[in-house]
Amino acid sequence: MQAWICENPVGVDALVWKDVPTPQPKAGEVLIEIKAASMNFPDLLIVQNKYQMKPPLPFVPGAEFAGVISAVGEGVTHLKVGQSVASLPGLGGFATHVAVPAALCVPLPPQMSMVEAAAFLMVYGTSHHALMDRGQLKAGETVLVLGAAGGVGTSAIQIAKAAGARVIAAASTDEKCALCKSIGADATINYSRENLREAIKAATAGKGPDIIYDPVGGEFAEPAFRSIAWRGRYLVVGFTGGAIPALPLNLALLKGASLVGVFWGDFSRREIQANAAMLLELAQMYGQGKIKPVIDCVMPMADLKTAFARMGSRQVMGKLVLVN
Repeated sequence: MQAWICENPVGVDALVWKDVPTPQPKAGEVLIEIKAASMNFPDLLIVQNKYQMKPPLPFVPGAEFAGVISAVGEGVTHLKVGQSVASLPGLGGFATHVAVPAALCVPLPPQMSMVEAAAFLMVYGTSHHALMDRGQLKAGETVLVLGAAGGVGTSAIQIAKAAGARVIAAASTDEKCALCKSIGADATINYSRENLREAIKAATAGKGPDIIYDPVGGEFAEPAFRSIAWRGRYLVVGFTGGAIPALPLNLALLKGASLVGVFWGDFSRREIQANAAMLLELAQMYGQGKIKPVIDCVMPMADLKTAFARMGSRQVMGKLVLVN
């Protein structure tokens, strides 16, 4: 097999595509022939040694992928050779094969392509957990999505609309705003040329959004939080903007607002049954056509470094997928 190996996490340029031994699945594992792997922001952080998880060296990056089971280990009875699955173990995806615990594999519905499957679990799991569990979104409420044209942003728009919310999508270009409109956003804000607070006020008739979904952090966090509605919920999803904001806590007091942390990865490990029920609901929503991954582009696995450059320059709209 072949894989992108990180022997020294000093950045993308240090990754090497090389031949390595194909693993054999241990008890409780399956061997997957990877067909497609999507790129997520943590994949960029982890090869720069900036992610909270520090895997032992060397490692193969690539958190999320889809493929076909080519071998099963002892004790695996609910999966079989030839079955199509998606998986999100956190590592191993930027390769041709990987052995993962069978418990981390999700069988694919017949109508789901490998590209869509590779782009599904992380963003929709994050957004559903954020909006429906942590945010307790109700029909008729208004949701502001920051970084709305990215992978988690586009999934948040779709899930919020499916729940009956009014969605305001904020993004950095007119092209990204147009994409958000095309997948259901009711209004858009281009925060590269509009004053965010004034635009939010205008879009909500002065009330402010009931929920703010923020995977970006950085400079827009405070003006967004200042604009939140009474009893609003500010969902802290991530920091793709780079800087972790320091918010004045008196803002929460003045608005009776909640600052809510969202960590779907730990939720999926700590609350296994609740996560399984959520994934089943997401599969049903996909089957009903309520949600569908937005694919920015599909590139060969060999073009990983070009793909990282595209992600690092904030060009990606939706998900970027690499294929073998």
